[in-house]
Amino acid sequence: MAKTRPRVARRVQTLRPSGIRRFFELVERMPEAISLGIGEPDFITPWRVREAGIYSLERGHTHYTPNRGIGPLLQEIAQYLDRRFGVSYDPDTELVVTVGGSEAIDVALRTVLEPNDGVLIPQPCFVSYVPCAVLAGGRALQVSTSVEHDFQVQVDDLAEAYDEGTRALLISYPSNPTGAVMPRAGMEALVEFAADRDMLIISDEIYAELTYDGAHCSAAATPVGRQRTILVGGFSKAWAMTGWRLGFAAGPADIIEAMVKVHSYAVMCSPTTAQEAAIEALRGCDEEIDQMRREYNQRRRVMLNRLNEMGLSCFEPKGAFYAFPSVSATGLTSEQFAERLLEEEKVAVVPGTAFGPSGEGFVRCSYATSMPLIEEAMLRMAGFVSRVGG
Repeated sequence: MAKTRPRVARRVQTLRPSGIRRFFELVERMPEAISLGIGEPDFITPWRVREAGIYSLERGHTHYTPNRGIGPLLQEIAQYLDRRFGVSYDPDTELVVTVGGSEAIDVALRTVLEPNDGVLIPQPCFVSYVPCAVLAGGRALQVSTSVEHDFQVQVDDLAEAYDEGTRALLISYPSNPTGAVMPRAGMEALVEFAADRDMLIISDEIYAELTYDGAHCSAAATPVGRQRTILVGGFSKAWAMTGWRLGFAAGPADIIEAMVKVHSYAVMCSPTTAQEAAIEALRGCDEEIDQMRREYNQRRRVMLNRLNEMGLSCFEPKGAFYAFPSVSATGLTSEQFAERLLEEEKVAVVPGTAFGPSGEGFVRCSYATSMPLIEEAMLRMAGFVSRVGG
């Protein structure tokens, strides 16, 4: 009899379940809970975008599209990136439409990594970065950031983690979970660090439109960044289109062509209805984006003030829609704080450790929910902090 072999690959067996998902499952059993854990806009997709999707269906546009994406959408993405961030791309050779920004990151890593290549990943970071690097056969080289540096990764720390087998740097500004942004001088330093070592940069800029103080600086917009950066974007956050599952990647033609190959074998193409709706999003929704950004900014200021008032020291987030307060004053770990807050006050936050070891001592609070719910959640949290001795 043949020897029994494991039915699941070792690299999958060793992956930790998402720390965010575990708290979502707990919240689902508490309908009375207020959730500050979800990273999803509470706004509905703008009507004109929904209408474009409906019209697409009414016309019977329910078939596959070209692997790369439909031509009019690629043209609009190219014009958008040039107009908003000053980066020019050829829509025919340097863009691909993906199933959300998450697929773009996954495909980028699978495209550029050889087995055992290293990927520098500043953390705390989005939960999928490390698993995607591992599933692509790479090594995730996690680099801690700190509140003392506004959660902006430092070149010296990258240099310490770097080795000769390192192929890429995966960054995300504005950041999930910290809300940190990277100013132009810092971004240029990161790009120069990568260029000096012939590394590629995968830059997740999904929150680029949700920057509150100053303009967003793309890694691709720096003097030497254009030819070594894979810029990842998408429609989920700024256009409130999470369920439409649409993103994109922009970069050098040789890399994008290879990514299209991987993308075509994995998913064939992105959803047709979503692609046609996204054309309208790019053409006519700047006003809606501005309105949502203003509302997020108001919520940001309220949450930041409330957290600091209750004794949870909080770094000022400059982008995305998250606050990342320290809970060390309570004497509780991140997980203990999140679990007890949910059990005792019915308020859900995500422990910082869900985003990497350097997230210990922090929790993520999303302000992508209504102001009345934020006010009530902050009131409950203040009572909890007072009770546990913060």
